Amino acid sequence: MIRIVFGVILMLHGLVHLWFVTLAVRWVAFQPDMGWTGRSWLLTPTLGEGPARIVAAVFLSIAAATFVVGGIAVLAQVPWWRPALVLAAILSTVVLLLVWDGGTEMLIQKGLIGVVINVLVLIVVAR
Repeated sequence: MIRIVFGVILMLHGLVHLWFVTLAVRWVAFQPDMGWTGRSWLLTPTLGEGPARIVAAVFLSIAAATFVVGGIAVLAQVPWWRPALVLAAILSTVVLLLVWDGGTEMLIQKGLIGVVINVLVLIVVAR
């Protein structure tokens, strides 16, 4: 039962990354209470706003997919579920740090919870 709950939580965590993709590609109009502005402290000044949002969308999509695959791997009990989750958690954390806009307000909406979940996933996988 714990395996099933863990696998489903992992897949849902991956799907939450798609909210950031939605913001990056501007499928919804940005509102201040959404948190993430679609700007990156590193990518936007380097690439410009449009290309930075495209790069963010691509890597956030990959992070989402790796968590969904990792969750499926946990449910299917395949032997490579641990490396898949390590990759997913590290990739997700790096991407969230790269796309962070640099502001300290609304950190939870900007991905802080995601980073905390990623650290918890790494702790569980290390056990």
